Amino acid sequence: MSEQFFAPCPRGLEPGLQDELSALGAGKIRQVPGGVSFTGDWALAYAVNLESRLATRVLWQVAHGRYHGEQDIYKLAYGVTWAKWFTPEQTMRVYVTARRSPLKSLEFITLRIKDAVCDHFRTIKGVRPSIDTANPDVRIHAFLSNDEAMLYIDTSGEPLYKRGFKQAAVEAPLKENLAAGILRVSGWQPGEALLDPMCGSGTFLIEAAQIALDIAPGLGRRFGFEALKTLDESVWRRMRKAAEGRRRHVAKLPIFGSDSEGVQVKRARINLEAAGLADQVTLEQAELTERMPPAAEGVMVANPPYGVRIGESSELAEFYPKLGDALKARWAGWRCYFLSADPELPKLIKLKATKRTPMFNGALECRVFEYKVIAGSNRREKA
Repeated sequence: MSEQFFAPCPRGLEPGLQDELSALGAGKIRQVPGGVSFTGDWALAYAVNLESRLATRVLWQVAHGRYHGEQDIYKLAYGVTWAKWFTPEQTMRVYVTARRSPLKSLEFITLRIKDAVCDHFRTIKGVRPSIDTANPDVRIHAFLSNDEAMLYIDTSGEPLYKRGFKQAAVEAPLKENLAAGILRVSGWQPGEALLDPMCGSGTFLIEAAQIALDIAPGLGRRFGFEALKTLDESVWRRMRKAAEGRRRHVAKLPIFGSDSEGVQVKRARINLEAAGLADQVTLEQAELTERMPPAAEGVMVANPPYGVRIGESSELAEFYPKLGDALKARWAGWRCYFLSADPELPKLIKLKATKRTPMFNGALECRVFEYKVIAGSNRREKA
């Protein structure tokens, strides 16, 4: 039976997510800003959770209808057959997002949907589920437009960018699905040299190594659908086993990471070890403006600071021209990709960007700047 699903993702990654869903066999795929809707069976929902590198969640639509006020939304939620999919012994939480909704209080709508679900269980089972805002068994999402409400059960649980093994976090971390999206935009292919010279907690390195070794991104974690009555354990077991059997085993990959700060290199090493990838990736402490390329050509990806790690804008104004000079001096033959929300970067780096791809890091509008460094090239960006 075909079900309706919606997979949110960071804005800018919708085309890549559509490609992923198409490759997995999804039907009726449609992009909207911030995600992709699609249809398919439950096996497809398992597969998208397990295999998608770009989706943030996979939401299963269980109801939709028009509304004028809060009571219409209560009725819509009360009429859903929640007891078919989970038990009152399981905990739950309700999340509400809205765009152009005339209703004033999302907190009140959240409470009304929670009441409707609990009242449904009390009517059917004589007992209501408990609420757990920290680690619920079942997550219910509501989305309100100006006159329509949609209700979903979250089949993912924790967001899919939480791959299940990361231990050492850093400030303003780059989400794993955004890192995977930037790797896709770069056109990097396994076997090609890859360097993150500002590696932080190692997100780019881990994502690239998993791609190179064909490791399904969801193998290290559990999912929300495993708590639902709809779970077909035999199908899910076979799917996981097939994904585990696909993993390639390679002693060393041409994937390199460095950072000017020793503490960041240590964090990246901890995370690579937790992911079982420490032996495959080469790490060192080095300043980007001084280090040498690890190969004659390759792809550089980085999330340079926009006032977070290096500090004040005056320091950045000093750093960007040095970065541009270093690229021209030593990195001919490399394609370089920098995610930045700083409008000063393209001016101060003084190189001509060959491409600028809009992408959102959370609510922050960024660009992925592509610089193809050509030997002898001295092309400069006009300030």
